[in-house]
Formats: sequence, structure tokens, C-alpha cells
Amino acid sequence: MIIGFMSIDFSKVQPVRLFLHLLFSCFAAAVSTARTLFLALAGLCLAVDAGATPSVALYYGSGVPLSEFRVFDVLVVEPDHAGLIQPSSGQQVYAYVSVGEVQEGRSYYAQIPPQWKLASNEGWQSEVIDLSAPGWPEFFASQVVAPLWDKGYRRFFLDTLDSYRLAKGFDEAAQQEGLVRVIDMLARRFPGIRLILNRGFEVLPRVRDKVDMVAAESLYQRWNAQSKSYETVPPADREWLLAQLRTVRERDALPVLVIDYVPVDDRELARLTAQKIKADGFIPWVADAELSTVGVGAVEPVPRRILVLYDGDEVAALSYSNPHLYLQMPLNYMGYVTEYADVREPLPAQVHRDRFAGVVTWFSGFIPADRQADYRLWLQSVLRTGLPIAILGNYGMDLGPALRRQLGLASYPSFAADQIPKLMQASVDPMMGLEAPVPLASLQTGLSQLAETGAPQVQPLLEYSGVGQARMLAAAITSWGGFVLDPNVLSAIPGTETYRWIVDPFAFLRRALRLPPMPVPDTTTESGRRMLLVHVDGDGFASLGEFAGSPPAAQVLLRSVFEKYRIPQTMSIIEAEVAPDGLYPALSARLEDIARAMFKLPYMEIGSHAYSHPFIWDMEVAPKADKTDAAYGLDIPGYKIDLEREIVGSSDYINRRLAPEGKRVSLFQWTGDTTPSAKALEIAYKAGLLNINGGDTSISRMNPSLTAIGPLGIRKNGYLQVYAPITNENIYTNLWHGPFYGFERAIESFEMTDAPRRIKPVGIYYHTYSASKPASLKALHKVYDWALARPLHPLHATDFVRKVQDFYSYEIARDGDGWRLRGDGHLRTVRLPQSLGVPDLSRSLAVAGWNRGPDGVYVTLGSDNALLATRADASADAATQLPYLQQSNGRVSDLHSDAAARSLSMTLTAYVPLEFSMAQAQGCSIRGDGRELKPLPAAQTSTDAVQVFRFKHAQTLRLEINCATR
Repeated sequence: MIIGFMSIDFSKVQPVRLFLHLLFSCFAAAVSTARTLFLALAGLCLAVDAGATPSVALYYGSGVPLSEFRVFDVLVVEPDHAGLIQPSSGQQVYAYVSVGEVQEGRSYYAQIPPQWKLASNEGWQSEVIDLSAPGWPEFFASQVVAPLWDKGYRRFFLDTLDSYRLAKGFDEAAQQEGLVRVIDMLARRFPGIRLILNRGFEVLPRVRDKVDMVAAESLYQRWNAQSKSYETVPPADREWLLAQLRTVRERDALPVLVIDYVPVDDRELARLTAQKIKADGFIPWVADAELSTVGVGAVEPVPRRILVLYDGDEVAALSYSNPHLYLQMPLNYMGYVTEYADVREPLPAQVHRDRFAGVVTWFSGFIPADRQADYRLWLQSVLRTGLPIAILGNYGMDLGPALRRQLGLASYPSFAADQIPKLMQASVDPMMGLEAPVPLASLQTGLSQLAETGAPQVQPLLEYSGVGQARMLAAAITSWGGFVLDPNVLSAIPGTETYRWIVDPFAFLRRALRLPPMPVPDTTTESGRRMLLVHVDGDGFASLGEFAGSPPAAQVLLRSVFEKYRIPQTMSIIEAEVAPDGLYPALSARLEDIARAMFKLPYMEIGSHAYSHPFIWDMEVAPKADKTDAAYGLDIPGYKIDLEREIVGSSDYINRRLAPEGKRVSLFQWTGDTTPSAKALEIAYKAGLLNINGGDTSISRMNPSLTAIGPLGIRKNGYLQVYAPITNENIYTNLWHGPFYGFERAIESFEMTDAPRRIKPVGIYYHTYSASKPASLKALHKVYDWALARPLHPLHATDFVRKVQDFYSYEIARDGDGWRLRGDGHLRTVRLPQSLGVPDLSRSLAVAGWNRGPDGVYVTLGSDNALLATRADASADAATQLPYLQQSNGRVSDLHSDAAARSLSMTLTAYVPLEFSMAQAQGCSIRGDGRELKPLPAAQTSTDAVQVFRFKHAQTLRLEINCATR
């Protein structure tokens, strides 16, 4: 269960302290639980039962980002692999140290005297230490723990406490005495040190006051290091260990962690084993024997990564590939992060169900011949893991007999040239023909024949008849995933560079990859409202406007747009257009003054649009037909493209000459082809600059296709480029050839990315030259006015960029029948699909409220650390009577809730005069900054159950709702 009866500042309370607060509040409310245990963790009392257990994870590997463990309250790491880590909010990190064994790879191994070594552990290739050696406690403290203490670790997981039993002729009492001396030494040398013991049952009564938790391995499932196999623990061994663990829990009042081992891809066994351990009253962690993967504990992380394979020979760069251009957006919308692998390179070795939700391949033909054998073996190994695979376009090679059998497919029939049969459509699933009709088929197009015997279960999406009794499929959902073969994926529009989806990508990916419904981290909505951001590229700053007096376009923009629309905006300039040593020295003084006036506006954020406006950022993928310097930037005499100069230098110029005191460049806005190299991204990141642009989302009634909606961004060597939500006026005006009012069509893009799915926020993105012509300026006003006439949530472009960054590292875990949600604090909205219902506020923590959207329920979180429980939409229980924030143009912080008292408080902070709506607050006291607030008349609200509040000036408000007397 998830308890929620008290007032807690969830943004500041750590998970362990949260449970302590829960305990005290439960007492205050006279709430009792038969199975509640009193435990100590990190010196705190903690209420733990089968549903309110602190979650613990152990990770000794090096291939998984530690951010993927942020959903756990306690994380034990191998410090040689992890280094010094920064724990996520409220997380306690313990460093693994081995007390009774040492491996040759440890830095201190050579300093251990031979006489201190009792025996060898062949299974783990380590030496067993004589704990009774007089010098061992000092050595362990100085050589093992002290270096880690100096790096910042304060908590330690002590392992191999009873390894001396592997030796012959040891003195049990002397070994245990030596272990006690080690623990006492650590407590004296390192004040405040916190310890978890792995076993050590015999000495525990003597060191109880120095221990946070006791761990033990192999209660139900174990790893046999000798035979290198996973086994079920024999009943006798289990009963002995259970007795020891119950003694620890009852006699010593310590929390107990149980670590069991199962194969990494047997997630069902891991889940069942964790449930058994939890039912016994212990904290579970079930993972592989090497503890090098994401296991299952008191909570189960939901894999959000999709591995996508492409053939780099088909495109100049990943940015131009079909998977990135068309496939990533639907996956992003459903909450998934894509990780790309070029099939020409060695493929990832560790692709398992702990981290990945599935694999997608999209090839347009055969992959390189020298890679086919390796790829075939790799694909077979992935199929054996049970990880779902979706195949689009082409298989990429001849499958071969073994792989065909695994997929349940037969080889193609052969026919004489004059005997090729005519195929007839036997069945077409509604999933096919989404935006374009299914094309005619022949044996020369992509078809698969099902094997006659032993075939996996198949649901045809597009089936043909005409080849005897053979079942010929062009698309299907299978037991291992699914496939859609060319030409049934995309349809090209003749005479254009646009496409239409034949298959519904949302439905196909969800079915083929068996993606479960989950709360989706959302980058479109904040506090129940769709977001609005504005950013302007500096192109044309010096252009003369077609108005009386021929003012610079920048001046028109300042007077007619920026000073009129007082909402968060980001303005950038091109240094070479504005600076005294640039292209227009005679105009520079005037242009710099205009830029200073723009940047001085309190709602204006400062961006850079480079020094010379490079048209091509990555010369490795530049069009081969145009390699001249002129293709790479503005023609500045004697200048050669320099990435540092473009990114860092241009920002320094703005900060030095144009930015007002207290403001600096915060955003770099990519120019030209907006496809920066990994090196360019690295330079921006190291300079502390966020970045945006690219993506080219331009769906409209002229091109009403999902293929015209771009993804969130692209990662290159680990650096993320964030795409603009909606493209700029250059696209809508046919590359500024007209019609110059064309930017008003951006409104169509805003509408078509909101329904039937809200895929993008409203992003007003244009160039300075849009203020140079009456028609384009009028279009700007039309777009701004459209946006401001709607209940949107204005924020800065940098706010959006940070939310997209947060999306990529956001973690979700199942917690009983609820969800744990962990982020960096920037992304505070999750979208609930219709099937998950609505939030159950009585059992949720750090949830401020929710609002219905076109495609589900948008849940507003009050912290980067939340628990979300849900209920059926139609159910009527106490949760329906709790007040909650329906929507606001302000961001929620400092959230407190008390379900028992039916009260709620929070701070709302907006960039513009504040607006908000409260639901289920009829008859409640609603106060802002200590004053009673009056809602708008009922005639101006959408429903009697919702109260709307608007302010003329206030942008920050401390809101308190008390419904105790209702």
C-alpha cells in the first residue's frame, strides 16, 4: 500500500525520512498495521511492511548508467567501477568493500603479507584473508576504506565476512574477534560511518549499534560459482537462513536485505522471487550473479530504452535515417528513449530485458555482406532472451535455415518465369492503410511465408493468397514481435520529398514490442496546461524593413512584437551581423543598441546564433557536391570555420558587450542545416550552454502526415541535441520565397500536434527577418494572438530544453499497484493513458493534481521524487473528494498534502500574471499568501466542480486549501 495521511515537503524529505514521517503520522491518526515492524536504517526509525519497504539495489558493473537506479532509496555500488557518484535526490549510496577476501586486481593486493592469506576461493578467483591477523583492521581501514572516504563515500557494504570458513583448521572465535575489531576500527577512524553487513550473524549482537542493515544471499535462488549455474536453494538451507534473518529482524530490530540470483532475462522468476522475499518481511534484490544488470527489488524498474538498428551505408548520417526521422517520434510519444546501433559496427553485447523494452530494425536492403554472419548470430541471441523484436522494411539479409526456424518462417517458393501466380489480398488489418493505401503485391515485393509446422503464433496484418496452401504475409504480429516489409511501411508522394505511413506506427510498435501502459514522462505540458515557448534566430537582424524610414528588422521586432507580447521569449543574434568588426560596421552601433534593449527586457532570455552562421556543422556528412568555404558560413574575409569561435566566442561577445548585468547567454541555437557534429555538441555542453533547433516539425493541412512530426532530439556520443518543437517560418514561406504570410500556417501545426495526440508544445520559432515585411509581420501577430488566446503555460526555451534532457534520464518503476517516478526535477508532468485511469490522490505522494487532455490524463507532480497510485476513472471513493490543482500557468513547488485533513498547499510561480483552477474544492477555504481568495463567477468556469482564479499582477503565490470542515 502507499500511505498518504500527512503534510510533507516532498521536495526536501528523503525517502527514508519520508517513511519515518509516515510512521509518526500513522500513530497520530491511530492507524495500525499488523505486520508493521520497527527497524533502524541510517540511525532512523522506519515503518516497513510488505508494501512500504525501502527499496535497495546492488550494482557492481560498469555498463549501466547509475541514473537508471535512481528509483531505489539505497544503492550499493562497486566503487572501482562507479568512481565518485552523485546520488539522486534522497538516495543513500553505499560502497562495496570486501572484508574477508581480496582479488588480485585490487590496488592494495600487493601490500598484503602472504601470511595473512588463509585460503583461495576458486569460484571467485580471490584470496581468503585471516581476519585474526593483528594488523588487518588497521590495514583495512587505511588501505581499503580511507581512500573511498576521501572520495566522498560515507556508507559501506561489508562483504565476505565469513569467508574464513573456506579454509582448513581455522579458529572460529579468533576470526569472529578479528571481524569485530575491523568494525570497531571503522567506527573509531571514521565518525558517522554507516554500515550494511552481509551476514555476520554471530558477531551482530556485539556491533549492533554500528549497523544500519543486515544482508544475506540466496534465500530462494542462488548462483553456484563452482558449476557456473543458477539453482534453487534446497529447503533445509532456506529454513536455516530464514531462522537467522528472523532473529536479526526480531532480536536486533534491523532491516534485512535478501539478495537472490536468477538469469538476467528471466524477469518473471526475478519478479516472483522478489515477491516471496517481500512477503517474508524482508527487502528484496534479485539480479544476475555478477550484479551487473538492473534487477528487481522492492520496486521493479520499467525499461524505457528501445535499441534501434540501422545501416549507415544507406544514409549520410543517423540524422537522415528512416528510424530517426520517422520511427523515433512515436516511440518518444509512448515514453521510450531510442538508442541507435549502426549494423556496420560491432553490435551491443549486453542487450537484455532488464534495460531494454525491445529491438527495432529498419533496413531498406541488404546490409554489408561482411556483417551478415555476425548480425545473424546476434539476432538469434537476442531472440533467445525473449526481448521483442520489430522488423521494418527488409530483413537485411538472407535469414538462413536456423534463423528462419527461430522466426517460424519458410523459404520462398520458386516459380518459372511464366508461372508466377497472381497474389490476392486475403486479409488486411485495420492497422494497415493509416495515411496511404496498401500497395499491390507480387512475389517480387516483401513477403514472408509461414512455416507449415512449428510456426510461432501469428496474427496477420497483411496476408495474401494465390500460392497454393502457403500463407504469404507482408506484415504480422508474431510471438517474438512482428514485421512490416516494404513497400508497406511508407509511401512516397510523387514529385515531393514527403511520405505517408501505410502502417500505423503507434499501434504496430505497441503490439509488436508488447509495450505495457505506463505513466509517460511528458514534455508538452506543465501544471495541466500545454506549454508555450518562443525563440528567435537572429538571421536578418540588419535587414531593412519595408516600412516608413526603412528601420532595421530588429527594431521593428523589438517595438512591434517583443514590447507588445510580454511573455517568456528567447532572442539570439549572429555576431558577424551585429559586431563592429563584422559585416556591417556602419550599422553596428545601432544594431548593438537594439540588441541591448531586447536583452534588457525582463522576460527575454539570451541566445547565441553563432559567429558566422555556419550552414553545415559536420563536414563529414556535408553534401559532397558543395565543399567550398562559402557553404559553411557567412562570407567573412580571412575566416575559416572554428567551432570554438562559433559557439563559445559568439557567446562571450554577447556576454561582454550586449548582455545586461546579471544575464548571460544560456542557449545556443543551431544554424543552417542544424545537424551539429558530436564535437560541436560537446563544445556547447562544456561551455555550459543548452542547445536547440532542428527536427523540422511542419505537419499542416497541406502535409497532414505523422512523418512531418519530428522526434525530441538526437544523441551523438552521449551529447543531446534538442529539437525545436515546431519548425520556423522559412519552411512555411518556401525558403523565404513566399507567400510571406505563410508562417500563419504554424497554427495548423500547433493544432495538429495537439489532437488526437498532444505530441508537441506550442513552439513559436522564427527569424528576425520575419519583421522585415508587412505580410510576415502580420503573420507573426496572428500566431502570437492565437497562442495568447488559449490557456497555455508560457515558459522559456531553456525550460523546455531541460525537460527534454530530463526525459532521456527519467526513471519509472512499479511499486506494488502504483508507480515510482524519479527525474532531475525539470520534467514535472506524466501522462496517463486512458487504460490507467486517473490518480488516486489518497494513496499518492507528491502529486499536486491532474487535468484531462486529448489523449489521457496529465498528472502534475510537485517533486522530482513521487509515488503515483491510480484508480478506475468511474470509481467513487474518498479520493474523489480530495482537492487538487486542475491546471495553472504557474509551476508547482514546495508541495504539502494531508489527505486525512483534506488539505493541500503549494507555491505557484509563473512568468506572467498567475492563473489556476482548483477541482473538488467546493466549500473549502482557499487562501493565497494568507488572504482568502474568491474564484471567478461560476458562469466563467468549465464545470461546477472547478473553481478558477486569475490575478492581474501576481506571478508567485503561496496557496493553501483546507477542506476539513466540508
